[in-house]
Amino acid sequence: MRVTDTVRTILSGYESETPGVKANLARILMQGRLGGTGKLVILPVDQGFEHGPARSFAPNPPAYDPHYHFDLALEAGLSAYAAPLGMIEAGAGSFAGQIPTILKMNSANSLSRLKDQAVTASVADALRLGCSAIGFTIYPASDDQFEMMEEIRDLAKEAKASGLAVVVWSYPRGGDLSKEGETAVDICAYAAHMACLLGAHIIKVKPPTAALELDAAAKVYRDRGVLVSTLAERTAHVVQSCFNGRRMVVFSGGEARDTEGLLNEIRQLRDGGATGSIVGRNAFQRPREEALELLGQIVDIYLGKA
Repeated sequence: MRVTDTVRTILSGYESETPGVKANLARILMQGRLGGTGKLVILPVDQGFEHGPARSFAPNPPAYDPHYHFDLALEAGLSAYAAPLGMIEAGAGSFAGQIPTILKMNSANSLSRLKDQAVTASVADALRLGCSAIGFTIYPASDDQFEMMEEIRDLAKEAKASGLAVVVWSYPRGGDLSKEGETAVDICAYAAHMACLLGAHIIKVKPPTAALELDAAAKVYRDRGVLVSTLAERTAHVVQSCFNGRRMVVFSGGEARDTEGLLNEIRQLRDGGATGSIVGRNAFQRPREEALELLGQIVDIYLGKA
């Protein structure tokens, strides 16, 4: 595999990383239909832990089978597949070497009242299963946020020493943050920046709304004329907050919804300079052929074809 100039430029932004880490980042960036373009579309399937099996897979019963998701990501030509320990273990042998995997290291569940996640896997697991990266969620604003940050500090140090890339889901919630504030543009940009400061190679956040949560931040946005009226402008601001584009940032697909609304959102994310999208429920809860069509359209958007 010879990496493209675009990928080589992206990797140059990770100045302290070992050849092992860069090789795994290159593996993700060179995979699938978007390989070599510098763009990513990733399939995440951690919703069974978060929401339960029926809420996650009953809309499309074949998705109860872990092999279904490996195969879906492969056939759609995606960049990587992210899942918790058990899901990856269930297909690691059958799909070894066929698609980069991201081991989701912590998870929450809908039975807990805490705004926290349990660490459910190890770096040794990721190496044993041939993963390219670890994934970890932090909840900026939560009363447990500092413990989560300390956990990813230790796990990221171990992962990088082992040559693995680090992906951080940065989802503000809890504390004094309002529900609207969870996706407010100032909070999304802040959360993305914190993930960069924690050493993430790839940052995952939700698409930001035009809301402004913090009064002190809102004053700066107004006084400095920061453009946030369109999703493309807000995306560009989040990308700017990720070390002025030196870190890759992907945006979640969110809850299942209509196709055209999702595709229009992704077009604006692309226009704002997003590295890509990480789309789970909107894909695997649809019948297989519909899912493949949708994922193909998303990839075409990042290829500039739609």
